[in-house]
Amino acid sequence: MLSVEKIREKAASWLSEEFNEQTRTEVRDMLEKDEKKLIDAFYQDLEFGTGGLRGIMGAGTNRMNIYTLGMATQGLSNYIIKQCGNKGISVAVAHDCRNNSRLFAETAAEIFSANGFDVYLFESLRPTPELSYAIRHYKCQSGVVITASHNPSEYNGYKAYWNDGGQVVAPHDEGIIDEVRKITSVSQIKFNGKKDKITIIGKETDDLFLAEVLKMRNNPEVIAKFHNMGIVYTPIHGTGVKLVPAAMRLFGFTNIISVAEQDVVDGNFPTVKSPNPEEPGALKMAIAKAIETNAELVMATDPDADRLGIAVKNKKGDFILLNGNQTCLLLVWYILSQYKEKNKYKGNEYIIKTIVTTDLIERIAEDYKVEYYNVLTGFKFFAELIRENEGKKKYIGGGEESYGFLPGEYVRDKDAVASCALIAEATAWAKSHGKSLYEQLLEIYLKYGFYKEKLVNIVRKGKEGADEIKAMMEGYRSNPP
Repeated sequence: MLSVEKIREKAASWLSEEFNEQTRTEVRDMLEKDEKKLIDAFYQDLEFGTGGLRGIMGAGTNRMNIYTLGMATQGLSNYIIKQCGNKGISVAVAHDCRNNSRLFAETAAEIFSANGFDVYLFESLRPTPELSYAIRHYKCQSGVVITASHNPSEYNGYKAYWNDGGQVVAPHDEGIIDEVRKITSVSQIKFNGKKDKITIIGKETDDLFLAEVLKMRNNPEVIAKFHNMGIVYTPIHGTGVKLVPAAMRLFGFTNIISVAEQDVVDGNFPTVKSPNPEEPGALKMAIAKAIETNAELVMATDPDADRLGIAVKNKKGDFILLNGNQTCLLLVWYILSQYKEKNKYKGNEYIIKTIVTTDLIERIAEDYKVEYYNVLTGFKFFAELIRENEGKKKYIGGGEESYGFLPGEYVRDKDAVASCALIAEATAWAKSHGKSLYEQLLEIYLKYGFYKEKLVNIVRKGKEGADEIKAMMEGYRSNPP
């Protein structure tokens, strides 16, 4: 662990001319006025892990800024060149609604282009699943999305993807980390981009992506009958506003009710304590709107629109929140039941869940005689398995406890855009059978068994928080419950 003296010495190096004036001013202020903030910003380097970067924004080696992002991008570029050569390389870059996300995305695009790559940069914020789709569609070797998912507003992040549209896995993850660690100075970063290497993409890619989403629809005739059922949707100030309502309209739904205050793109997330659909407070305004408009379904997506939270009416007519396991098993059950109802099975279909997701999904798969896989936590393992099975078996759906679901193969990360449209369709299907989605959930429990879970989130911030978390984990390992 660095001493305070070493931390101050490390911070002082950020006062050189290599860093812009804004950064130097922020570091100077910390050195002179705020030692605790200084320690948190410099006591370690923001680590590029298997999922990329994520951290609080600001000046410092332990913060998200153009320099830590630049070192990650240069390291990734060096690895891509090692693996693929330095000719004909292309990458895709997207970003969410967070403060500085556009700056970070443009910075990454410029560094990639300075390394000789062709870059497909989205014109404005877009959902993470669309970035995954774009990598595959444009035949890119890699891609990044600037997002901190559902973290609080002070955070931002950087997720790296490989050519299959999935987040990087072995052996690429360790290879990229090694190259990033070799970038020890900002002077090694190629910041001077080549504008002619950067192509701006937008609506044409949206339309291609939405065409794939539409292929997930099972029952257009049922949707036509119940097209006007009230659906309240909120993007919680994030990227979902771009494509989720469009996807539901493409499916055929016509009564999509927005929460106007939360349709405003804003990285400060002013209407919620946390932009996390796992948190009940994040759906509070949407549920109020649903009560006001007598809607039947409430849905919310996180800032990069890869995870969804939903609320449905119980038998008393009150809205209740479903957890990630419940949403996942409803979607898995619906997809499997529709494959059977429409005689779509070829005998090579499979689903995926993670080891921390309800075992009830396994019971459903066994009942429908469909192969299932249990993978480690994270959709990068979904992508890896789908790639291994390509051409031999057909992935038709799967998800995880933490509110993520993927209904098809065209994306290789969790996709709340298609999942929202499918949940709406499942609700319409239930109506066509004289019941609500909540009653359908009860029927699943009655047939396969009842599971109940509760999630507790514990947040600890800064160096002190990191030390506390480390001590907690060591305690659990040495004295397990």
